Amino acid sequence: MIIAPDKFKGSCDAGGVADALCAGLRDVWGAAAEYVLVPMADGGDGTVQAFLATGAVARRVMVRGPLGDPVTATYARDGDTAIIEMASASGLALLGERRDARAATTFGTGQLLRDAIDGGAKSIVLGIGGSATTDGGAGALAALGVRFLDAGGSPLAPDPQALAKLARIDASRLDSRLRSIPIAIACDVDNPLLGRDGAAAVYGPQKGAHDADVVFLDGVLARMADLATGVAGNDLRHLPGAGAAGGLGWGLATFAGARLATGFDLIARQRGLSAALAGATLCVTGEGRIDEQTLHGKVVAGVAGLAAPLGLAAIAFCGSIEHAAEEALAQRGVACVPIVDAPMTLAQAMHNAPALLRSAAARFARVWPLP
Repeated sequence: MIIAPDKFKGSCDAGGVADALCAGLRDVWGAAAEYVLVPMADGGDGTVQAFLATGAVARRVMVRGPLGDPVTATYARDGDTAIIEMASASGLALLGERRDARAATTFGTGQLLRDAIDGGAKSIVLGIGGSATTDGGAGALAALGVRFLDAGGSPLAPDPQALAKLARIDASRLDSRLRSIPIAIACDVDNPLLGRDGAAAVYGPQKGAHDADVVFLDGVLARMADLATGVAGNDLRHLPGAGAAGGLGWGLATFAGARLATGFDLIARQRGLSAALAGATLCVTGEGRIDEQTLHGKVVAGVAGLAAPLGLAAIAFCGSIEHAAEEALAQRGVACVPIVDAPMTLAQAMHNAPALLRSAAARFARVWPLP
């Protein structure tokens, strides 16, 4: 059987969830079943850890944080592929209350990309959730060799405040190795780069942008898009997902040929999940909370979608569940199993998640015929 859960956010990473579920099933079925653990993610936080849990190698790098402070970011090497979360270098969680949408930059993410390339990566998977930035990927591109120049030809810092003076983009020094290294970006939003549905208007406020900042940032991104069109020979400002992570997806797609893809699909392909399920007799998955968001690109729905055509039963363990989402998943052939077995606070449930997962898996195994 395949055990392919997401993390239980704030309490247990995907590898820990898979281990606990496997332990509970073994408590009842023992060695009579074969257990294959495939910790999963949707491209957001927890993606790197999911790969590390099954043998990928951690690489820790000191990079520039979103406001210039040094931070230590970790990414994973899975064979020739580097798996990177931009939030580890340019994420909102690194700032606490020090949010400054005009100053934040993705330079540290570019440093991670360059480190992966220097280390011999032949392909890169980049998750871009949780960003603190609205720089159109200028910081990352600067770390990879692109220069942003003012009217006098002087280099500008790759942050929105400085880029208000942008007059020319020089991509002649962009790392040439990017031509032969595919970058796949895990992106689960379809916002364009600009306008009322764009990077600044939709996501700027959560990054510290007030109304005037949103207008300013949108103008900077528009200027970048106009200039980039002439330099790169393409205009991707309307590309679905171009506005994700403050335009990072747009910047890397425009200058580095990066491909934007649904996070779950991208990670499942990298993990070989479809092939693993093809020979399975049961599919076990789960996430901390099953709700409306689960149905739209999250791990439980994604795993179930791969299992259904194979005629596999899918069992989803969860900490809490919304009734409507449970019914919708039932129509997709998914049985949901809450793990909380007695009255307790949320803090208690999160603290005891591994034990609750193991116990719930054992209860399930007692009433489910051995596959």
